[in-house]
Amino acid sequence: MVTQLTYLAASAGVCLASALAIALLSIALYIIGVVASFAVLCAKEFAERAHDRPPLVGTVFRQLKNFDRMFDEHVNYATAHRTSRIVYPGHCEVFTSDPAVVEHVLKNSFSKYSKGDFLTTAMKDLFGDGIFATDGDMWRHQRKLASYEFSTKVLRDFSSDTFRRNAAKLAEKISCAAANRISINIQDLLMRATMDSIFKVGFGFELNTLSGSDESGIQFSKAFDEANSLVYYRFVDIMWKLKRYLNIGSEAKLKRNIQIIDSFVMKLIHQKREQMKIAADYKTKEDILSRFVLASEQDPGTMDDRYLRDIVLNFLIAGKDTTGNTLTWFFYLLCKNPIVQDKVALEVREFVEWSKEDNTIESFTKRLDEGAISKMHYLQATISETLRLYPAVPVDAKMADEDDVLPNGYRVVKGDGINYMIYAMGRMTYLWGEDAQEFRPERWLVNGVYQQESPFKFVSFNAGPRICLGKEFAHRQMKIMAATLIHFFKFRLEDESKEPIYKTMFTLHIDNGLHLLANPREISP
Repeated sequence: MVTQLTYLAASAGVCLASALAIALLSIALYIIGVVASFAVLCAKEFAERAHDRPPLVGTVFRQLKNFDRMFDEHVNYATAHRTSRIVYPGHCEVFTSDPAVVEHVLKNSFSKYSKGDFLTTAMKDLFGDGIFATDGDMWRHQRKLASYEFSTKVLRDFSSDTFRRNAAKLAEKISCAAANRISINIQDLLMRATMDSIFKVGFGFELNTLSGSDESGIQFSKAFDEANSLVYYRFVDIMWKLKRYLNIGSEAKLKRNIQIIDSFVMKLIHQKREQMKIAADYKTKEDILSRFVLASEQDPGTMDDRYLRDIVLNFLIAGKDTTGNTLTWFFYLLCKNPIVQDKVALEVREFVEWSKEDNTIESFTKRLDEGAISKMHYLQATISETLRLYPAVPVDAKMADEDDVLPNGYRVVKGDGINYMIYAMGRMTYLWGEDAQEFRPERWLVNGVYQQESPFKFVSFNAGPRICLGKEFAHRQMKIMAATLIHFFKFRLEDESKEPIYKTMFTLHIDNGLHLLANPREISP
């Protein structure tokens, strides 16, 4: 008996050692394969130096080295060359700040470019098959259902009421801080307010993270923000797949965050289904998730809960991150430019009916209707100028599905990534003039009237067939929140000497937030 046990133990040890050896060999072969293919492509690209290809400015290691200041690195690319390229393992990434190239990729030759395997594989774990990470029939289906929602008057009115209500809650919170002379992290407050708004308007749920009463929602938001950053890091980490397989480092952290995200969103979807079963008339509710749930009942094989989860997260990044981050940079720029802050306040006062006797936050926000905010051309110009310098999505990309020639004569080959550098484009003198680096809202006005720019030059809301469905939705929310806060408070930076630093991720997020001091604004009729 003892002999048998000894034999079994020895056999188990041999099997374990063999399995470990095979695993280590597999890891070694994976690393060798990645490095070898990368070296071969680098040798080929640097040797050829073809004149009909975009200028070669480095490899993925240049981006890895400068990851923490990635978007300023893009400014360096765009200053040196309007279109250039970098070698990645297995393919090249083209970077452009040329509006003609952007128009070619996003509109004129739309069918030749897609998200591609490189992007979708990296984004899959977080964004799945949602509208921002997919192409073809799935993208068309989601866009068709969502576009109907965004075009309805019911959603417009309902969303405006929600924005006004959350703007009032936010103003009350800031009022308490101002009374106690304590600083606020405006980014945190804005992200909570916009998250509460998208959950109400988009998904039909009251979340209340702004009040601090929904701890699970706050934990979910933190996990989502961290996952956003970790997934973006994959674009410069050539070993991320191996790290995911071994569940180590950044990939282990990402996995933990996605578990928190999935648990929260799946619970939300199940609650939505229960709501719609209990109340038959609930099926007329005009929120985006309800419409997708109804569609899933007609096609349960394709539109399962996992697919709904992907839809929720994609609309969340659009409804929470883009507006919350833009408003944060907006308040930063107004603190740096107090004259502009005062001009916005004067315009708001001009177009919103109010009196000194009845100037409560609640009564003021009720008067912030469509007619009032549509007259605020200077506020619109200030938001656009913010987006020019600090776009919500600092860079976006497609991939060439076939060989093509760009309008500038450069050749792209099948598999090339095409990155349009939105953050860098806003800083180029050859696009915006010698004062491109200056914050000057007046550049958007002609005789006091706001003027649109070409969406291929000002790409903050994308362009072509994939232009942002929620553009007007986002502008309405930003105007209501900005007008409310600027009317009641004068803001300044807590530390004037401290410049904000962005965190490199899909959206332009200020690392560690933006800390401001708010004082009640002196108001005279």
